[in-house]
Amino acid sequence: MRLFGHRPRLGTSICGLSHPFCCGSGPCGAVRGGARQKRRAGGVGGDDFFSFGTSFVPLAAVPPTMLLAALGSAAAGFGALLFLQRLLCPFFWEDVLYYLRLRAAGRAIRSRMKSGVITFVDRFVEQARRIPDKPFIIHEGRVLTYGGAHDRSERVARSLRRRSGLRGGDIAALLMANEPDFVCVWFGLCQLGCQVAFLNCNVRARALLHCLRSCGARALVVGSDLVNLLEEVLPSLQEVGIDLWVVDHSTSLKGVNALLENLDSELDEPLPSDESPPVNITSNFLLIFTSGTTGLPKAARISHLKAVMCLCFLRMCGATASDRVYVTLPLYHMSASLLGIGGCIELGATCVLKKKFSASRFWKDCEEFNVTVFQYIGELCRYLVNQPEVPEESSHSVRLAVGSGLRPDVWRDFRKRFGKIGICESYGLTESSIGFLNYTGEIGPIGRASYFNKLSMPFELLKYDPLSYEPIRTESGRCVKVSKGETGILVTPVSALNPFLGYAGNPSMSEKKLLRDVFHEGDLYFNTGDLMLQDHWDFLYFRDRIGDTFRWKGENVATTEVSEVLGNVDFLQEANVYGVTVPGYEGRAGMAAVVVKPHQTLDGKKLYSHLSQHLPAYAWPWFLRVQMSLDVTETFKQQKMKVVEEGFCPAVVRDPLYFLDKSERDYVPLTETLYERIVSGKVRL
Repeated sequence: MRLFGHRPRLGTSICGLSHPFCCGSGPCGAVRGGARQKRRAGGVGGDDFFSFGTSFVPLAAVPPTMLLAALGSAAAGFGALLFLQRLLCPFFWEDVLYYLRLRAAGRAIRSRMKSGVITFVDRFVEQARRIPDKPFIIHEGRVLTYGGAHDRSERVARSLRRRSGLRGGDIAALLMANEPDFVCVWFGLCQLGCQVAFLNCNVRARALLHCLRSCGARALVVGSDLVNLLEEVLPSLQEVGIDLWVVDHSTSLKGVNALLENLDSELDEPLPSDESPPVNITSNFLLIFTSGTTGLPKAARISHLKAVMCLCFLRMCGATASDRVYVTLPLYHMSASLLGIGGCIELGATCVLKKKFSASRFWKDCEEFNVTVFQYIGELCRYLVNQPEVPEESSHSVRLAVGSGLRPDVWRDFRKRFGKIGICESYGLTESSIGFLNYTGEIGPIGRASYFNKLSMPFELLKYDPLSYEPIRTESGRCVKVSKGETGILVTPVSALNPFLGYAGNPSMSEKKLLRDVFHEGDLYFNTGDLMLQDHWDFLYFRDRIGDTFRWKGENVATTEVSEVLGNVDFLQEANVYGVTVPGYEGRAGMAAVVVKPHQTLDGKKLYSHLSQHLPAYAWPWFLRVQMSLDVTETFKQQKMKVVEEGFCPAVVRDPLYFLDKSERDYVPLTETLYERIVSGKVRL
């Protein structure tokens, strides 16, 4: 019998056999048919009969011992089934319930679309009309309600329509830090029918010009606290005719317009209904730039469909309308804008928005603003664990932390110290709709690869070449799936429900992310570039990102695995693992930039002992670089490019360097003399 798919019709035997308890056709079906006819004729109801053999016996005539025996057998059988289920499929019911929640969320979205609520901003407008007086954003003591945010965004739209040439389909870039007007300007531009490009607040002259050119922006809106970024590139921007705006009441920069000038006096009139072109749900909604950890940022196109799907994130994590969600991540990234702000909009919840993350203020803010849910990414939770204890960390109301990138060692430390907070780890990409959620509470996995999850989010893990990181293909040109317990490249089919719109202004990079003829001629898959492992319980684990994994002594070294082991050393606070080239050797030798905990010292012998117990020799870092802090992006992703380029030369690196001396079972200071002996081959690795 198939568990899913065709369901036997009522009156048809499930198993096809004739036996006492069959509810189908055949001999027993005929008897039941007769019983049904008798009931229709006004005979004794079916509840008064007990099936015995091929006959129906009145219940009153059945001995009580027989009834008890039958009930006992049924209970024993049911108990055995439950035991087998817990033994062989312990997460079956969690998988089923999560799948049902996904289906319910999908039905709700489709129902709204039928009534005309199609886009991300449509959902915000709907909520603003439903709960106009509810706090939407709390920021630095200021409360902006749903209705107030809607009114302000419409005023922004009317002002820009009257004073600029922006129209539906144009691309407008937004360079703003976390503040309520980020959302109001964003939604105002969307109501004009513009596509909005979120710019990283840390971009400077060259990168800023690159971003604007690559996405084809016709206008740039800058926050008042970032207006200094315009000064260096102002002539270049004006030369190409970009319309420049600052979110302020006035400005001294020539050729730059003040968006808030006379904003409050804008007439309260609706925008023309023909202002925006009809929305195609698979068309572009946003452009979000990558962090640029490996080069200049790329503008990933985000469809309306993906944005609408992001609305459900907080609901799927267990948040509710009564929650207050603390968002400290930058709004120019998808995590804070689409998942954080969008999640609050979907629920009708309140967002407590912070301009910038502060580990020392975190728990104080949570208590002051009655925060119940917070978002994390990268190493944010590690920073909290490494902070001195404060009274607020045990007196707050936080019940749930949601996000991605939480390493298992930090996860365990966080639960040990802040055990009452549930953690909902997830995985997602800006460029694709593929995503996972760990709804079981197990430490380490980023999600599940169950049968049900693959129904709603199909994906595969492919075998890859450890040198080129390209998928391995057979003689027929087809890719090969990995076995359970084996690391592979995560790929997902490109479809109408999972489109890949590519990178703006970068067709060659867009094409590199696509795999064609993967399993069949003509199929198309998106290559995430992430290495994943599916274990025998169908949990998914993030192993590394292609480019981070390196090869040494003929073996692949996963930087995340080494970082996790280093994270368990009691005197180390943080570790950034990467590979460096050494003259005379193939591949790259392991190196780690580490931060030592306050009031602690580097103990080389203890570190050597720890590594020898937990890692194979080829994965041990040969070089250490001791830093005061690690270079990270605003979403706490570790920056590797600079430290990789600087390598392990004492004349280049100003931080203390150490070398793994296996004969001494210790890490010893890396002097210039020792360095020369290593690169000349006199000291072998």
